[in-house]
Amino acid sequence: MATSVDAAPAYEAEHVHEVYQEIASHFSSTRYKPWPIVESFLQGLPPGSVGLDAGCGNGKYMTVNNNIFIIGSDRSSNLIDFASQHPPHSAVVADSLSLPHPLHTFDFAISIAVIHHLSTPARRVEAVQALLEILKRDGRALVFVWALEQKDSRRGWDEGHEQDVMVPWVRKVGQPKTTGKKKVKEQKGSNTDKACQDGSTDVRRNEDDQDSNVQTATSRPTPTEQTFHRYYHLYKRGELEEDVQAAGGVVIDSGYEKDNW
Repeated sequence: MATSVDAAPAYEAEHVHEVYQEIASHFSSTRYKPWPIVESFLQGLPPGSVGLDAGCGNGKYMTVNNNIFIIGSDRSSNLIDFASQHPPHSAVVADSLSLPHPLHTFDFAISIAVIHHLSTPARRVEAVQALLEILKRDGRALVFVWALEQKDSRRGWDEGHEQDVMVPWVRKVGQPKTTGKKKVKEQKGSNTDKACQDGSTDVRRNEDDQDSNVQTATSRPTPTEQTFHRYYHLYKRGELEEDVQAAGGVVIDSGYEKDNW
């Protein structure tokens, strides 16, 4: 994690923003199914509501409810390219700490699995405050962050574990073809078609363990794996509520949902 507020922007640029720029296409291909609780929130909004999805990624929530209008924003221009493909909704490149919208404009806002990428307590509170400031007086925001308490998940994090972690994203990369008749033997049980490893609960995995076999090196590229590491702050029970209150907000409801607070 960043050791100071001054160091935080550079740290997040390296360990969050640059990573999502690099993996945007692969990341987007795994983000296609809305979380039911977010879908329910959006479906329950009055027709004609206008809102913001801060950290929208590929914009998968924009089309959940055709009776509302959503502006999506994200720091990754490559992800915004995907989010822009959902007319009539709009998408812009923007920082969650410097939202380019007039104050007190939106009926609602959502921030799903975003604020945990900020590397200091002050910046996380600031991100919540930025959301609150763009809401109308009676506006509502829905915020989700990764939970520390995940002892029953494949990750196994729980109370007492370090809260600031690096989470891998694994992408398969095809190596250039080689020439000649050199024989290449694939290691038995190797995982050569692993789509991704991600902490999110909304991840499509595509794993194919292949048996040992012999083939010529010119038949097809040998896939390799490229790993990117993203910074996450794992929120412990009650921490998100404290951030909302520190930002001047009122917690209407809170709870635990699929390894998230």
